[in-house]
Amino acid sequence: MTMRDNEAAAGRRSGLTVLTEAAVDLATLLGLLLGVACIMIAILIGGSAMAYVNAPSMFIVIGGATAATLTAFPMARFIRLPKVASKVFFNKTGDPIELISQLVELAEVARRDGILALENMTEQMEEPFLVNGLRMAVDGTDPEIIQQIMETELENTIERHESSRGLLDAMGRYAPAFGMIGTLIGLVAMLSNMDDPSKIGAGMAAALITTLYGSMLANIIFLPMSDKLALRSAEETLNKTIIIQGVMAIQSGDNPRNVESKLKTFLPPGQRPVEDDQKAA
Repeated sequence: MTMRDNEAAAGRRSGLTVLTEAAVDLATLLGLLLGVACIMIAILIGGSAMAYVNAPSMFIVIGGATAATLTAFPMARFIRLPKVASKVFFNKTGDPIELISQLVELAEVARRDGILALENMTEQMEEPFLVNGLRMAVDGTDPEIIQQIMETELENTIERHESSRGLLDAMGRYAPAFGMIGTLIGLVAMLSNMDDPSKIGAGMAAALITTLYGSMLANIIFLPMSDKLALRSAEETLNKTIIIQGVMAIQSGDNPRNVESKLKTFLPPGQRPVEDDQKAA
């Protein structure tokens, strides 16, 4: 290879690290802050904020939802909840268009210099799924075995994602339920003390606050975060599916143009990059 070829290969190797760079998801952060802000503004406009603060109600909702989740899930999975929640705010999923471009470049190197030329390039890659697939291809592993191993790993990844979502889904279900339980407890306490009618209104308000807490936690935090994890899972599944097809095409020595055309079919028509000649026209 010439010096120019070496520089180009180095550029491709450094470009592959983009796939694992983490970025803060502004949509998640803004959505959470906006949801809390809207409720706080409505509370302040409607009356005193202290009227909505009730320690026993918080204890029932948060403590009850946590207890129910511990009952439903093993401790090992529960203690991973902070790590699961962090994935909502930090996006590590690469751009599929960029991924396709990188796989096409790898196909060009393999077709021009042979698939063994990819062995040194894998040392600079930070996407384990892609690295493992390319190393198996370089080692001459049977194509069916490569595909089977990579698809099995993808299936296991999807199962882990669903398991992580299950924690947030459970919290989203249990929080409103314990909010209702707290309301019923408050109503029982209120109805058992009907001697002083002046306290009925305050008792009713305190009872209803528990339902409010449960609904807020479920619909502002737990369920939206679960939906965002589902989106993350779909994005990662798409990227890994593209990687599987790309590795198989590289292993079989397909023409880079055919590899690009094949991989673009995984993208919606509106997201597919326009060909250079069409751009020029």
